[in-house]
Amino acid sequence: MAKPPRTTNSGTFFITAITSNRKRIFQVTRNAEMFLEVLQHYRAEEHFKLYGFVVMPQHVHLLLTTEDLPKAMRHIKGGFSRRLDSKFPVWQLGYTDHLVRNRKEFDVRLNYIHQNPVMERMVERAEQYPYSSAYCG
Repeated sequence: MAKPPRTTNSGTFFITAITSNRKRIFQVTRNAEMFLEVLQHYRAEEHFKLYGFVVMPQHVHLLLTTEDLPKAMRHIKGGFSRRLDSKFPVWQLGYTDHLVRNRKEFDVRLNYIHQNPVMERMVERAEQYPYSSAYCG
């Protein structure tokens, strides 16, 4: 079954991007740090406003606002892939996105992002996970 066409490319979105074959590439500290560098680079270039993120071993969650979601995701995923310089695919094709329609949805999604490492028992508190916008280090 084909994915229905996106109704909008602009707005605030909750994004999930998964690594190819769910490889745990972000389990390697340097890869997780490199992804955060790429993310912050394109944020600084104002391709999107970034509200929250978490880099898990085999996927990332983002909460961002952009005028052009496909372009922003090409920058993020493509920029990381180029820096990683892997001979193998880095990402699964595409990504999932959910348009955030109100403040309650925004808060629920941001909480989910921050609690993801806690739910996976990687840390006891969200503030302890270094590859998240909740990190206090």
